[in-house]
Amino acid sequence: MQEHPPGKRLDAGRLLVVEDSQEDAEAVQRALSQTHPQLKLEFVTNGEELLDRLLAAAEVPAIILLDLNMPGIGGYALLKAIRAQPELAEVTVVVFTSSTAPAEVEACYAAGADSYIYKPLNFELFRTVLKGAVDYWQQSRRQPPGGRLPGPSVK
Repeated sequence: MQEHPPGKRLDAGRLLVVEDSQEDAEAVQRALSQTHPQLKLEFVTNGEELLDRLLAAAEVPAIILLDLNMPGIGGYALLKAIRAQPELAEVTVVVFTSSTAPAEVEACYAAGADSYIYKPLNFELFRTVLKGAVDYWQQSRRQPPGGRLPGPSVK
């Protein structure tokens, strides 16, 4: 079992969505309610609200789904702010955005993103992509330290 910094516990049954577009937030809600009905979804519309919530809580969501382009604190600054907090080191941050620019992808990983996922316009693909990301990160949480995710073996 992984140890978590004092004062913060991860809740694997919660996912926090940071999304300023009501339309995209509703699409995430609809997609994940179909694929992961047991998952408790929480929504915030800006980075300031996210940081306040994470820093004030004793228990934080295991996964944050982060839109990159938002008013106020942008996605890069928000990633850096989350990663600057040792007590949030174990939180998985998945950037879910409409940008496919290689420089933005690299900047997100450099700022501390665990994944970078493009938002497809087609809802079925949108749902499939979200399902895959959530399944992957939930599965990785169940692995023992140093454990490997199932996949092809390399010989």
